[in-house]
Amino acid sequence: MIQDTIAAISTALGEGGIAVIRVSGPAAVESVSNILKSRTPLADAPTHTVTYGHIAAPASGEIIEEVLVTVMKGPRSFTAEDVVEIGAHGGLVAVRKVLELVLEQPGVRVAEPGEFTKRAFLNGRIDLAQAEAVIDLIRSKSDRSYSVALKQAEGTLSRKIKALRHTLIELLAHIEVNIDYPEHDVTEMTSSYIKDSCGFAMEEIRRLLKTAAEGKILREGITTAIVGRPNVGKSSLLNALVQESKAIVTDIPGTTRDVIEEYITLSGIPLRLLDTAGIRETTDVVERIGVERSRSAAADADLLLLVLNHNEALHDDERELLAKLTGRQVVVIVNKSDLPAQLKLDEVSAALPESRIVMMSVLQEEGLEALEEAIRELFFKGQLESADLTYVSNVRHISLLNKASQALSEAVAATEDGIPIDMVQLDVRSAWELLGEIIGDTAGESLIDQIFSQFCLGK
Repeated sequence: MIQDTIAAISTALGEGGIAVIRVSGPAAVESVSNILKSRTPLADAPTHTVTYGHIAAPASGEIIEEVLVTVMKGPRSFTAEDVVEIGAHGGLVAVRKVLELVLEQPGVRVAEPGEFTKRAFLNGRIDLAQAEAVIDLIRSKSDRSYSVALKQAEGTLSRKIKALRHTLIELLAHIEVNIDYPEHDVTEMTSSYIKDSCGFAMEEIRRLLKTAAEGKILREGITTAIVGRPNVGKSSLLNALVQESKAIVTDIPGTTRDVIEEYITLSGIPLRLLDTAGIRETTDVVERIGVERSRSAAADADLLLLVLNHNEALHDDERELLAKLTGRQVVVIVNKSDLPAQLKLDEVSAALPESRIVMMSVLQEEGLEALEEAIRELFFKGQLESADLTYVSNVRHISLLNKASQALSEAVAATEDGIPIDMVQLDVRSAWELLGEIIGDTAGESLIDQIFSQFCLGK
């Protein structure tokens, strides 16, 4: 049982209208009551009510801050413990002073990163998959990724995992009966029964994994590098996509000398955009460093936007670049489509036959919709609009689902090969435990600590 009480600032640091100091634990109400001057004692306040008052230093009585204090008594709170949230004026000084007074109270300490959510998990209010979804809610970069995280936080994925584990535990129970009481006429554990049960679970896992690629993209975004020669319009394209002048645009080759990073959302698809230096041979030491960084960014990117000029024939640098991009996810952007054609599109198509070519005039803001459609088709293949899908977006979950499916496959193979049933049981139990790691039922303490260490302080 958790005995100590924790406190932390739960809103972002800096100036703002309000800031919230969260306190959770058995001494939460008492510790705040000791420093709160209000008409109604906080100890007498009903749960889920707000009390107006002032935070004051207990020793001197000096008024520190005017506050609204919300009381949420366990188990009807986020952590399932007594929780008190102090709403103060936003600002570093006011919030720091209030937190310092709270921490001076007996039995109260500073919360570790993610400890409020960890307590919600340890107290059984949420499972591990739901807890991880809280991180995704905070970090979501698009409406769609937020919706996916919200469904996971509400337990959509957890319910499917629990249903799968229930199927496997029933199978394990039948196997145990056949092993322990072979003399009784119980349900016959035929190879067909095992294959049907494992096959059902494998099919459900397959359906979940079908959304993994899209879910991972929604969660993490697509790292997208804009590449090409100098002065083909890379920085202009970045500015057009972010709707802001983030990159300097001039007619002087080599203006961009470092990688510029921006996050945008195109039709619900989060993109981490990298505007890179123009790739060319140069004797300029600084520009050469920029070119090397461009090549490194291109090598690590999920998607490449290769910008070519409609009014120029292919240069040798571009032919070399085309050869290096074979087999990569590339959208070719032919910029300045409003100018007379000099570029041979057949040559580009022959070099990158699998890549989509989009005609654009960045200056005229033409072709942006076609670019969005090309990226959408490349990564989502029309599945993004399905609101009914339970997206699996967490790399840890994807790995565990794959391992569980493999264990079930091995159970089926062992059954077909006539392996003794107690050996088949080991594979089924392994799959059951692997699925349990997703929701935290079979997760070790070190894994749990590692997951919650990723949270921000105060969440």
